[in-house]
Amino acid sequence: MTVATSERYAAMLDAALRGGHALPAINVSSTQTLNAVLQGFAEAESDGIVQVSVGGAAYLSGSLRDRVAGSLAFAAFAREVASRYPGITIALHTDHCAPQHLEEWVLPLLRHEIARRSHGEEPAFQSHMWDGSTLPLPENLDVARRLLDLSSRAGTILEIEVGAVGGEEDGNRADIDERLYSTPADGLAVARALGLGERGRYMAAFTFGNVHGSYKPGVVRLRPRLLGEIQTAVDDAVRGGRVPGADPARMVKGRPFALVFHGGSGSSPEDIAEAVRQGVVKMNIDTDTQYAFTRAAAGHMFEHYDAVLKVDGEVGDKRYYDPRSWGREAEDAMARRVVEACVRLGSAGRALR
Repeated sequence: MTVATSERYAAMLDAALRGGHALPAINVSSTQTLNAVLQGFAEAESDGIVQVSVGGAAYLSGSLRDRVAGSLAFAAFAREVASRYPGITIALHTDHCAPQHLEEWVLPLLRHEIARRSHGEEPAFQSHMWDGSTLPLPENLDVARRLLDLSSRAGTILEIEVGAVGGEEDGNRADIDERLYSTPADGLAVARALGLGERGRYMAAFTFGNVHGSYKPGVVRLRPRLLGEIQTAVDDAVRGGRVPGADPARMVKGRPFALVFHGGSGSSPEDIAEAVRQGVVKMNIDTDTQYAFTRAAAGHMFEHYDAVLKVDGEVGDKRYYDPRSWGREAEDAMARRVVEACVRLGSAGRALR
């Protein structure tokens, strides 16, 4: 396993778009959860994306709460460990950078990566997400244009979000209502503002009822066919000459956007498959893998209660309260959930050679 170069990451996304599968993008917050994800990708023989959120980046730096330090430490550790796994490639990504965190997190990382590129080095991360979904669309896209230019100079890919994702992600909340659904007009606005590859490469997370977190059946109503309506509208506009500068030859016919699926935990296999058919190349997974990790750790504690606690003046059993014992069980459980994601998204067994 290696961390992707800029060119290989682009090839991974192209292969997903043309091959009708998507890459799992798994959030991590520690070296332990990172190791679980690497194990899962290796077992599934799948390329994939490992990402850190604004809270995860701060947590990775310990009591410093320094998101840039945490991000760069994570990237360095990931490169070292990933290089020992043969046969698959991962990309590193920063997830959900809201406006209030741009100056203290992603912009410093982009400047760092531009400096690395000037010395012939690969960027620390392969992509960064700008989450301007709380802003009016014109303002969201104004910032995205500036970031797309910096991303091109850094050799990274930009991810943007258009429309609100419900639920909560690192303190950002959105209600579960009609605002969760993007429109074809939104897609045209994005294409006209950012181009379709000629100004720099990006992925787009249009919303189609997505909600962060885990909910009982019936609460979340996804409309993945909406993604197809957006793709068709933009494809028709490009081929009709209504998107200045866009080159149809650069596009996969019918799928001008490389799409991202946010808030997918607990989604039905049918909704996932439909979203991938409409051009989703990256699906974020966090809640389900968090639960898999913690559920295994909790199971260990319940099963070995008297061993992990010094109950009634006893001494316990170091074999069971050693963090490596329950940690190994938690990592294995999380890795199994990563394998499941690879199978559902069609990336299992399809690592680029």
